[in-house]
Amino acid sequence: MIRALFAACAALMLAAPAEAVEIQEITSPGGIEAWLVEDHSIPFVALELRFRGGASLDAPGKRGAINLMTATIEEGAGDLDAQGFAEAREALAATYRFSVGDDTLSVSARMLTENRDAAVDLLKLALTEPRFDTDAVERVRGQVLSGLQSDAQDPGTLAGRAFDALAFGAHPYATAPDGTLESVAALTREDILDAKARTIARNRVVVSAVGDITAEDLGLLLDNLLADLPETGAALPGEAEMGLTGGVTVVDFDTPQSVVVFGHEGLKRDDPDFFPAYILNQILGGGGFSSRLMQEVREARGLTYGVYSYIVPRDHAETWQGSFASSNDRVAEAIEVVRAEWVKAAEGGVTEAELEAAKTYLTGSYPLRFDGNGQIADILVGMQLDDLPADYVNTRNAEVEAVTLEDIARVAAERLQPEDLRFVVAGRPVALEASN
Repeated sequence: MIRALFAACAALMLAAPAEAVEIQEITSPGGIEAWLVEDHSIPFVALELRFRGGASLDAPGKRGAINLMTATIEEGAGDLDAQGFAEAREALAATYRFSVGDDTLSVSARMLTENRDAAVDLLKLALTEPRFDTDAVERVRGQVLSGLQSDAQDPGTLAGRAFDALAFGAHPYATAPDGTLESVAALTREDILDAKARTIARNRVVVSAVGDITAEDLGLLLDNLLADLPETGAALPGEAEMGLTGGVTVVDFDTPQSVVVFGHEGLKRDDPDFFPAYILNQILGGGGFSSRLMQEVREARGLTYGVYSYIVPRDHAETWQGSFASSNDRVAEAIEVVRAEWVKAAEGGVTEAELEAAKTYLTGSYPLRFDGNGQIADILVGMQLDDLPADYVNTRNAEVEAVTLEDIARVAAERLQPEDLRFVVAGRPVALEASN
């Protein structure tokens, strides 16, 4: 019955245009700040926690420890072993999801109002008293190692990791957050406990909640959930020193189709030029079949099934990247077409028709993101991580509309760097030589 009610609540999450989202900025009695959107139409709450730092806080020589810890944290807590914890969660019809990336450790929780207190208590147990039992650690370690072995046979992963190594040098971003076969195999329980202490701390938590809860109740909930966490964790890493230069790097891999990751330095999310660059990228390579790269590389020449570009503003480094796959005998041509399109955009900007089409798509699609409590909670916590104001949901489309052709042309000339594009190719490309 509880499970059926939970499913019904999920199905009833109503789409809400961005303008209808009323965000409350609250502070709990214990001093925890959070954003809340109250919605009492269904007895359901979505809670999102983000801990700044993420996998970049791995201790030296312990790469993959935070990833392994995050994957194991729900495998038993307090007096409950892994099976007992899973059964308790199932009885409450609650869901928890733990994940980690370069910059954040994420905790997502979904719960029914009638079970909210018990669901929060169980989540608190995972955050404060995880067991990290040997059998659970070894089971999850085996899964991580299996994934790493698969990655070693995936040209896309190989290209991406080689690109990161070139881009970020000695910074944690340069290596995979899930570690290596050697580093993960060597991790101990003490390393996992240290990984938790380094990342899950009160001073770096960002919180959002959406659903059937008041500001007062959310404040009490957060104090209960987070009060027993350590106040501070490990120091955040410094800025990465960008190491990308123009040229081609080839990662030898026996496959009939090469995978290419390319890019150069990008720009921060709070850069005044972000919106012109964002729209420019939509036109250049972010807009699916309508983008210039897709039209020239796929439609006009049939060199790939898909090619995309994207702006990646990490906390400590920024890149403007792209990727595609092409047969070994045609990848060299595809690279030249991508480079030519980069030059064309840098020198000529975009047309009025392209700009208007991009604006129409970006402003029209934005409200569609707010299509449920969980999605809204995820958006709100992301806004906080980006240091955006609460009224951004109401002003974002106006910022898109305000971008002019002159803005695009200036940003294209200043920010697109065709001569600095580094192409990393995983495969055995024909007639393509690596360059420094």
